[in-house]
Amino acid sequence: MKKFAAGALALMSMFTASSVVAGETITVSGSNSMTSLMEVLAETYTNKTGNFVEVQGPGSSAGIRAANQGTSHIGMASRAVADSEIEAGVERIIMANDGIAIVVHPNNTIENLTTEQVSKIYRGEISNWAEVGGERAPIVAVTRDTASGTRAGFEDVLSLKQTIAGKKVSAISPRAQVANGNGMVKTTAGQNQNAIGYISLGTVDESVKALDINGVDALVANVQNQSYPVARSFVLMTGPKTPDYAHAFVEWILSAEGQEIVAKKGYVPAK
Repeated sequence: MKKFAAGALALMSMFTASSVVAGETITVSGSNSMTSLMEVLAETYTNKTGNFVEVQGPGSSAGIRAANQGTSHIGMASRAVADSEIEAGVERIIMANDGIAIVVHPNNTIENLTTEQVSKIYRGEISNWAEVGGERAPIVAVTRDTASGTRAGFEDVLSLKQTIAGKKVSAISPRAQVANGNGMVKTTAGQNQNAIGYISLGTVDESVKALDINGVDALVANVQNQSYPVARSFVLMTGPKTPDYAHAFVEWILSAEGQEIVAKKGYVPAK
């Protein structure tokens, strides 16, 4: 009997210990543009605390819905979130700032465009590289899907909205190719010498060339000093159903340790 009691006690101790190691699961969903940064933060936090962070990137609109409905502990949006979009009790927290880089093939001779030129390219009003000082070749404009926060931020900054029947809709030409995610935009621009696209500044690599905009380099420092004109914020949203352990993750992201990771990944810290 004593042996049985001792065995049961040992089993209970093992179960308790394994439960502590397993920790809590924190769910985060929303902006595709934010997922690569969030995954690094999540992995670091999991290793630090034992709490697992599950990250999904279906888009900013989905992140706002998740925060409103409580289907995720934390929502992500890579654009400004209006008061009218959120339910009572949902809090918005800026975790980082990001420039939106306008990218072309590395061999494209264009180095600089104005915001007006970029806007006209995406409206379909400029359709040949020769019209902006480049080689005579048709421009292949690549955009993101309508659920993308990067697209929403791009449209807001470059005034790519129009009103039809009293409703604001995208002014981006329907002839523009639609790519699902930063990676696909980079692949298209990196393989097609006539393509132009837009991606998060933090995801720019040697496969594409980021253009100067209005004569300003697409650099983190220029987003920070607000001289680079195509920029937006990365927003986290928590709601009434967000548990304390998920709030603790947000607080850690905003700490010196979390913001150092933000900076190392090429984004502009919120603090």
